[in-house]
Amino acid sequence: MHKGIYCIVLRNPACSLSIGALGRVTFRAGFHVYVGSALGPGGLARVTRHIRCALGDIRKPRWHIDYLLMSDKFSLVRVHCFPTEERLECHLASLIPGDMVRGFGCSDCLCTTHLFSFALDPGEIIPDTAAILGLSALSKTIKK
Repeated sequence: MHKGIYCIVLRNPACSLSIGALGRVTFRAGFHVYVGSALGPGGLARVTRHIRCALGDIRKPRWHIDYLLMSDKFSLVRVHCFPTEERLECHLASLIPGDMVRGFGCSDCLCTTHLFSFALDPGEIIPDTAAILGLSALSKTIKK
């Protein structure tokens, strides 16, 4: 299985959700981008799990992103996968130009966040930002 990092693009109205140990988090209306790592044994199959989670196939949240994927307030728009063996998710997160949702998805690193909000669809911002690190995107738009 290919390993790498990935970005999940979600759309949502303004809302507030309980996110595990983070507690209640308020989200702006628009789009959110989550930067994740898939360098473990399952590799990028983790992205398939996230898509299944968004489709209602997984009932128990494991990671912060699962709470958004399982919520009826958030809809999965697109996934960008970046095959790599390097630990670049934190570096990529540091380059994302959106507004930070502090403390989200970064409990295992020193980053401020791995979730960013945008008023408008970030479109090609994510693949273009990843290209700065020499990463090429495999992107998939999700249609429900």
